[in-house]
Amino acid sequence: QVQLVESGGGLVQAGGSLRLSCVVSGRTFSNYAMGWFRQAPGKEREFVAAITRSGGSTYYADSVKGRFTISRDNAKNTVYLQMNSLKPEDTAVYHCAASGSLWRGPSDELDGYAYWGQGTQVTVSS
Repeated sequence: QVQLVESGGGLVQAGGSLRLSCVVSGRTFSNYAMGWFRQAPGKEREFVAAITRSGGSTYYADSVKGRFTISRDNAKNTVYLQMNSLKPEDTAVYHCAASGSLWRGPSDELDGYAYWGQGTQVTVSS
């Protein structure tokens, strides 16, 4: 059983920063590509960022490129999302996801991930 637990969300003013963390347990973390997605009220869940198993390559949605940074620490079974220059439109519940297979690389699609966390709320005030 793979479990993903996010933390680090909160309320921040526009222009501020937050760092989200996602701890993975139950399987070998370094076997999985990881992703971050977000879902705002009344909207579909959307891709934010993804990272390869080694952390050597990263991918971003255009809306967050240059502001957000995804990283991972395989020794700590943790993936991070550093969010800078936050905007009110970044307000959403942020979910981390694990690919679930050695053969799956990072994806910007929901079905590219087998395991999901419950999410952490990020609210950006104007």
